[in-house]
Amino acid sequence: MIRRISLAALALMAALPAWAEDYRLGLITPPAHQWTQTAQAAAAEIAEATEGRVNILVMPSGQLGNEARMLQQLQTGAIDFAFLTAAEFANRDDDYGIFYAPFLARDTEAAARLLKGAVAQTLLDRMGAFGLRGLGWGMAGMRQVVTAAEVTAEGGAAQLAGQRIRTVPLAPEMEFWSGLGAAPTPMPLPALFDAFANGQVDAMQIDHEGTWNAGYWRNAGSVIDSRHMIFPMAAVASARKWQAMAEGDRAVVQDIMARQIDGMVALYGEIDAASLASLREAGVPVISVGRDWFGPAVEAWYAEWRGKAPLLAELEREAAE
Repeated sequence: MIRRISLAALALMAALPAWAEDYRLGLITPPAHQWTQTAQAAAAEIAEATEGRVNILVMPSGQLGNEARMLQQLQTGAIDFAFLTAAEFANRDDDYGIFYAPFLARDTEAAARLLKGAVAQTLLDRMGAFGLRGLGWGMAGMRQVVTAAEVTAEGGAAQLAGQRIRTVPLAPEMEFWSGLGAAPTPMPLPALFDAFANGQVDAMQIDHEGTWNAGYWRNAGSVIDSRHMIFPMAAVASARKWQAMAEGDRAVVQDIMARQIDGMVALYGEIDAASLASLREAGVPVISVGRDWFGPAVEAWYAEWRGKAPLLAELEREAAE
């Protein structure tokens, strides 16, 4: 028997986008974080621009696993997109660790210029070696230090000797803190609030946005406003899934992702300032320090990493321009 399709059903079918597909984007930040908000804004704009053919589902708070797990899934094509800190790349190729050079950029504007520079583009282009397509470099706020004990501007970084400082499991970051005599302690971000509150860690390297939004300040003796390091993020796609996407849709995704991430980076000067103001208003002791506060450990870090990462000297030249 031949079944006839109603005119209403035909109209509904015509309204559906051709070759519509759901894609997943993973990231470790919580819903309120600017990275997550930017991912959601990009996903909404991409869905509209592709008439629903590319529907990206944003999965925050490590729902798809930690970053190492997400990288593995991207390589196999099990997930499609991610916003990843540069840590996972730096642990596989020392050149990706150069963005963590201490006091490389004086503020978010200088950091943004470096993330759009020639060295940054070189590293983005090299992501094919990881089975990825690089879509753009972003960042969180400049790195600060939050301590459980109160510290002073006069005492210098010697006050952090022996302190367990939460870091990401990243060689350039951990070596920086080891050089200061501290005990870098890698820990997943979701575990940090309780660990800091109950004394499992004595301090953390973080940004003002995270300090305020996640409530770490409630257990802080001091916030050290040092702005000592960039915290870069790469927006990436699985190379396998990228090649399977229609060429026109790839162009749309590339353009919108890059533009949304550039806008996010541009916001971080305001985000840092607003979060710092909130911390001060809450009565958290804030001290402002510069490179001298950290003593000879900064130059010692550069002396080692210039030998490890050939692109570092080139990035330093860009930073000096």
